[in-house]
Amino acid sequence: MWSSSKVSEEDCCFSTTSLFNFSSGNPRIEETRGLMHVFPHESPPSLPIERKPLACVVGVPNHMTYADFCQFCGSFIQHMLELRIVRMDNMEDRYSVLIRFDDQNSTDAFYTHYNGRRFSSLEVEVCRVVFTIDVQYTGSIEHAQPSNATSTEQPTCPVCLERLDQDTSGILTTICNHSFHCSCISKWADSSCPVCRYCQQQAEKSICFVCQTTENLWICVICGFVGCGRYKGGHAIIHWKETQHCYSLEVETKRVWDYVGDNYVHRLIQSKTDGKLVELNSHCMHADSGCGSCGDNAMREAILNSKVEAIVSEYNELLATQLENQKLYFESLLQQVEQETEGKISVAVQKAVSLKQQKIQSKIDRCNKEKKFLDELNDNLLKNEEIWKAKILEIEERVAALMCAAFVNFRDVPFLFSTL
Repeated sequence: MWSSSKVSEEDCCFSTTSLFNFSSGNPRIEETRGLMHVFPHESPPSLPIERKPLACVVGVPNHMTYADFCQFCGSFIQHMLELRIVRMDNMEDRYSVLIRFDDQNSTDAFYTHYNGRRFSSLEVEVCRVVFTIDVQYTGSIEHAQPSNATSTEQPTCPVCLERLDQDTSGILTTICNHSFHCSCISKWADSSCPVCRYCQQQAEKSICFVCQTTENLWICVICGFVGCGRYKGGHAIIHWKETQHCYSLEVETKRVWDYVGDNYVHRLIQSKTDGKLVELNSHCMHADSGCGSCGDNAMREAILNSKVEAIVSEYNELLATQLENQKLYFESLLQQVEQETEGKISVAVQKAVSLKQQKIQSKIDRCNKEKKFLDELNDNLLKNEEIWKAKILEIEERVAALMCAAFVNFRDVPFLFSTL
């Protein structure tokens, strides 16, 4: 099995190896931290000396489930005694797998066959295998008292109920410290744990849609808008003022706030210990007098179910009221838009009519100017006509006088010839 001694980083330093910090476990219940000493990845092509039948596959993409990884290493599963899923520091979107083999030859063959090989022909991520010298745990942080279902020790496989014997088959320990047979977990097509449903693919951290902060976040239960609280940028309350979405859920505490009533309207919150829904500030009225009915599991379950039904009915009524208010709000917005549209249309029509009138008036003015010009031209032509008529008459009289003089002279010509 893996080394379980608790040591510090100063106690585990190897001059010729690289040091990696890793962790595992459900952060809500218990986190196990440790140190892993591996040979440097930049080692020569030949296999390192003093290697052990331990290897680590670093940087497996989160979209690969446990079943996908077991299928990827299918040809070497029978040589693997134990597999453990861990988180490496500074690798939030990836996980690593610690593998213990049955002998050194299997470890060397696995390293030669899979190091630098793609996880899939459709992806660019490659499998990076490093030889591991030692794995030691540095401590365990308990956030809550774990229940029997979340215990890190599993004497039997939760799927087939057979004992977890390394000599018979390999054992895979998930990120939440639950162990299964590799053959059993390979049939599980989900990335969550079959026992506690803890998923290795953690959801991305929410950020404010406006200022990108990650603190004091509230999410609108109507449209899903994420904004920061009033003690940060106040973008959540600004969203309420703009859209009238009055219900907002605090991301950290899962409590619902009503901006209109200016108070909390939730009754159930999610427990940080086991993730279950519990009633906020619930307290039995008969607890001081030694109530025995609250100790009955059946009775408590019936009371919880009745409370849940009442809460569901209350939430449905609240949501129905909110939806009705939203309907009225959006109808008022539509009416306002229609009025604004009608006003814009009337203004546009008036502008178009006035522009048309201006164009027509400009045409009329231009025609009047042309008519005036033509009238003046006509008057000038009439005056010129009288002048030309007088000149023509004068010319005609002059021509007639010349013709008479010429006729007299022509009549005296025969007399001149006769005298000669």
